[in-house]
This record gives sequence, C-alpha cells and structure tokens, in this order.
Amino acid sequence: MFLTQLRRLSLGFTVLLLLLITSPLVAQQAQLELSEAIVDASRQFIGSLDTAQRAQATYEFGSEERLNWHFIPRPRQGITLKELEAAQLVAARELLQTLFSAKGFQKTESVRDLENVLAVLEPNGPFVRDPDLYYLTVFGEPAMQGAWGIRYEGHHLAFNWTFIEGAGIASTPQFFGSNPAEVRSGDKLGTRVLAAEEDAGRRLVKSLSAAQLRAALIPGDAPRDIFSAAQEEVVALEDLGIAYALLESAQQEMLLEIIAEVASAQAETVAAARMQHIIDDGIDDVKFAWIGGMERGDAHYYRVQGDSFLIEYDNTQNDANHIHLVWRDFDGDFGRDLIRLHYDAVAAEHGPGHRH
Repeated sequence: MFLTQLRRLSLGFTVLLLLLITSPLVAQQAQLELSEAIVDASRQFIGSLDTAQRAQATYEFGSEERLNWHFIPRPRQGITLKELEAAQLVAARELLQTLFSAKGFQKTESVRDLENVLAVLEPNGPFVRDPDLYYLTVFGEPAMQGAWGIRYEGHHLAFNWTFIEGAGIASTPQFFGSNPAEVRSGDKLGTRVLAAEEDAGRRLVKSLSAAQLRAALIPGDAPRDIFSAAQEEVVALEDLGIAYALLESAQQEMLLEIIAEVASAQAETVAAARMQHIIDDGIDDVKFAWIGGMERGDAHYYRVQGDSFLIEYDNTQNDANHIHLVWRDFDGDFGRDLIRLHYDAVAAEHGPGHRH
C-alpha cells in the first residue's frame, strides 16, 4: 500500500524514490554520484574566492562554529552572497543548485525575496532586510574521503549538510521560514512561499473524524514558535498525535504528502534516502499532531514525529502570518550518526587508539 500511495505524489521525485526503495545498489550509486557533484561544485566555489574570502568562508570541520546555527536575523560567519563578484556568484549558485532540488532551490530564492517585502513593510525596523545577506560556509576539505560540511544560512533559511567518505550525506537541521506567510499588499500580493506545507497540514486535520481528532489535537493555544527552536541537539517531543496506522488510506496519503513536501527541498537522492529511513523505522508509528485553529488565518501549529525524525510547523507570529518549518533528525543532525559509524569502522580496522 505504501508504494501505491507514493505513486500519487510528484512523479519525478516518486520515480527515483521507487527505484531507491527497491534497489539498494541504485541508492548507493546515486548517493556517490551526488557526493562527487557536490565535491566538484564546492571546490569550484572555493577556488573562485581570493585568499581573504577563502579564509572568511572556510573553517575546520571540527570547529564549534559548525553547530552554531539559527534562523533569525543575526551576524553570521562565512561569506555572504552580497560579497561575491559575478563569476563567484555563479559558482555559488551552481553549488546551491547541486545541494537542493530544483523546487527546493526556487523556494530558497523566494524566501530571500521576502526580505524585499519586509524592507517595505518595516522601513524603520530593527533588522537589515537584504536578500543578499545569506552566508555560505564550508567546514573541512571537500573530498570523497574524510568528513566535511556546508552551511547555507540567513534569515529564515538554515541548511546544514555533512559528508562522510562520499557514501553518507546528512542534511539536517533543515529550516525554512516565511514572513509574511502570505503577502497581502504590493506587487507580490498573494505570494505564499510555503503554501504547500500549510495547506497539506490543514487538509489532513480537517479530514479527521471526531474520534481521530481526539487523538490528533493537543489542547491549548498554538505555541509562539516551534518547540525545538534552534537547539544544537534535540530529543523526541511528547508522544502525542494520531498514528499513521490509525488513519484512513486517503489520510495516510495526506500525511505522506506533508513528509515528502518537506523532504523534497533536498536533492532527490537525499530526499529519497530520508523517505527510505522512515520506511525502515516503521511508517505505522509516525504521528501527526495539531494545535490551534483550523481555518485560514487562525494561529496554528502541527508536527509529524517518528522514531528518528521531527517535522515542526508553526504559524502564529504577526497575526498568524509568519511560518517556521523545521526538519530535525534525533541522531542524524550534523551527521552525528554517520560520524559515529565512521569512527567505529575506523576503530574496528585500525584499533581503538587510531587517531582520527
């Protein structure tokens, strides 16, 4: 039944996903090819920088800065798009387009463009609103051996990738935000960058029966923000909500639509690996929970939580017109699980005293 439901999702993503589910060898080869493409694009980007820029944009992989992530307007480390010359900006965009799916990259561009909207709405506001004030930072040496990482971050965008031996790609924490959630004036009137994520959650909660709602609804007002905030490491939230196994088949498709939509911001190989992980963990136990009103314009929150992952969505700030959306992996954020497995394998081969 799971594969039947997936076929109803976006065709391009689903075709690759089905291949990866049925063929581990295809999955492994696709991940290696993606890693090689990202390594090449990263080297091209770093190579385009002058000495001072390279020092600004790169850190050691073991630097504490790699875990210093956030999604609010604040000073950051790395090099901004604003500081790049034309050829360097081309290299940066090619790197980003390798890391994201086409849809995901366009979504990041749309989030950046909302800074122009905020500049008009908040002419004397406390923050600098600049669509080019987004930072790229590389940790370690891009290569098919060893460990290294990339961060792409600015207001309402926070993406972190970790690469281990070319065979492992971790892609969380992953954060999107949208302020406004819906542009209500000006030449971008009606723009809703995260419309798919908002609408999919509302469709699911409004489809639930009275008995299902008793399981899915968490009483009280929607929280001001996502519970996981920008913590370096998260654990599972309360085990609340309605399980996938207790949904009707059409509702199960709606829940899968939410998960696939958030995952599909990533390159298709990475998104498919995420879905495979959820299947392996057991899709039946994944739970959906909702807090707040169910109509457009109501303050609301939802989450999707499984054994290994958490998706949180919140729309309460600015009169319920400001979205925060995050994907966290309990063991896999910043590649912690991959790094641990890698070091265990090295220790097994060379002995526990081997230097990493």
